[in-house]
Amino acid sequence: MLDNANARRSVARFVDPVAKLLLKLKVTPDGITWFGCGITVFIAIAFLAQGNFLIGAILFGAFSLIDLLDGTMARMLGTAGPWGAFLDSTLDRISDAAVLCALVYFYVNSDAANSQLAVVAGIISLVMSLMTSYARAKAESLDAKCTVGIAERAERNIIVWIALLISGLFTDVMPYALALLALVSTITVIQRMVFVRKQLVKQA
Repeated sequence: MLDNANARRSVARFVDPVAKLLLKLKVTPDGITWFGCGITVFIAIAFLAQGNFLIGAILFGAFSLIDLLDGTMARMLGTAGPWGAFLDSTLDRISDAAVLCALVYFYVNSDAANSQLAVVAGIISLVMSLMTSYARAKAESLDAKCTVGIAERAERNIIVWIALLISGLFTDVMPYALALLALVSTITVIQRMVFVRKQLVKQA
C-alpha cells in the first residue's frame, strides 16, 4: 500500500527485521508478493463485499506492510530486478481492482443512501486507477518519464482505508470517498497525459 520512497524509509526499521526473519525461514520475495495479493483479494471478498468495513479496514491496514517486504527481501538477497518489479506491479493491479470491485458489489446490492453514487464513482475509480498505471507503463516504453500525479497508489489506498475506518466506526462516507477517488484518479491520468505529451512532442 505504501509505495513512495519517503514512506518506505520511515518504516524500514520495522520492515527489515521481519524481512530477515522470513528469509531465514526460506520464504521467497515472490511468495510474499503472491501472498499479499491473495490476502487483499480475500479481505475484499470476505469483508468489503459484505459491508464489514471496520474489520476490512483493520485487516487492510495490518497487511499493508506486506507491500514493503518483498522488495526489501529481494534487495537483501541481491535478486531485485525486472521480474520482481513486473510481478509486483501486475499483482498490485489485481489487488486494487479487487478492493474497488468488492465495494461496487456491496453498493449494487445495498439500499444504503447514495449507493448509486458509490457504484458510478467506484467504476470510474477502477478504470482511472488502471489507466494511471497504464499511462506510466506506456510512457516508459516510449522512453518518457511519467512520475507525476496527485494520486498514485499510496494516496488512493489511504483514501480507501480512511473511508473504511470512518464508515465502520461512525457513518458511511464511502460513496463520497469513492467520488473523491474518481476525481483525483482522473486528474492524475490527465496530468500524466499532459506531462508525457510535452516530452514526446519535444522528441519528435
